[in-house]
Amino acid sequence: MHSVLGWYTSVWVFSLVWLVLPVAGDLRHRPLPVVLVGLLLAANMLQCAVANALTRPALDHYLGRRTLSASVLKAPLALLGLALVLLLVLTAIGGIASWIARLALGGVLVPFGQTYGLVVPIRVFLRRSAVLAVLLMAGVALAGGRVADIVMTGLMVAFCAGFSLLASRCSAWTLSVLWEAERARDVEARLAVAEERLRFGRDLHDVMGRDLAVIALKAELAVQLGRRGRPEAVEQMIEVQRLAQESQREVRAVVRGYRGADLGAELAGAQGVLTAAGIDCTISGSAEGLPTPVQSALGWVVREAATNVLRHGDARRCAVTVDVTDGRAVLTVENDGLPESSPAGPPGSGLAGSGLAGLRERLADLNGTLRAGPADGGRFRLTAEVPLPPNKPPARPVPSKTTPVSEVTR
Repeated sequence: MHSVLGWYTSVWVFSLVWLVLPVAGDLRHRPLPVVLVGLLLAANMLQCAVANALTRPALDHYLGRRTLSASVLKAPLALLGLALVLLLVLTAIGGIASWIARLALGGVLVPFGQTYGLVVPIRVFLRRSAVLAVLLMAGVALAGGRVADIVMTGLMVAFCAGFSLLASRCSAWTLSVLWEAERARDVEARLAVAEERLRFGRDLHDVMGRDLAVIALKAELAVQLGRRGRPEAVEQMIEVQRLAQESQREVRAVVRGYRGADLGAELAGAQGVLTAAGIDCTISGSAEGLPTPVQSALGWVVREAATNVLRHGDARRCAVTVDVTDGRAVLTVENDGLPESSPAGPPGSGLAGSGLAGLRERLADLNGTLRAGPADGGRFRLTAEVPLPPNKPPARPVPSKTTPVSEVTR
């Protein structure tokens, strides 16, 4: 985003600093120079507007997302030619100083060069820039310019060509790397979902495969016995009924295990996912001794918090703490990247959304609370508290040593 914004603004900055201000300050106030300068400024403004309009298409062309037709370059090429002719005429009639004309040349070439550098190969760009330099130097010589003016014209064209090529290509390469990393993260997320679906299907197959095979055999045996009028058919059907009911219980157990969340496993998973995303994640405390319902509820909080850190902020560090204080299990997730948008939510929530709303509902079943919002120092903090059953208070877990994860530059 910052690179694209820099593209949009750089052409205007060059035009303002190298063309508009110098030319306006050095204008010879005669009718013809005034008219020519007005036309030059109008052509340059159109150059900048056209360059902004072609930034995205040129970038997509460079990245191979689309093919940019050569016809779209006709307008910027015509504006460039008009601006160069006006500059040569102003130089020939003495409408502006020669050194001002050299600066104005840079303000005219950069808007065209930054777009053109993404559209054509580097060799073609350099070869055509050299031809343009020779033509402009010849034009300055014909306009009566001195040797120094001719040399400076060639050097200015060389500088603008190099700058435009370097700025456009380097910025485009940086954007391509960032977009590829974002695409890889999306692919990784989809693969994780697919892997979880495969795991669930595997577990369900392991549970149901044997029972369904036995049910099929028992049912076939009952059919054969029934055709022969044997009383054992009833016993076989009773066995089929028992197996079906047992299979139902096993399926419900698998679904409960799939929908549940183990706090220890979720802490380890969140640390691994955040580390893979380039976020330095530390885990403090222990889930040992907490009741199963509390672990399940807090495990969902860890999962949702890790998702929010990845999707809604620009964090570099994240700290997760589990503690038991005054008969309450407290989970705190704090990171240094505030979410990009924080829509209004309930008082004290700091953030609204279906994910956090679902967490509040889960915690409410255990009389727990959830708070999420900005903290001091530009951090974002999510805190979940769940009261522990009074009849079985777990021993206060001794916080483990903070487990630092190696910093990975994002």
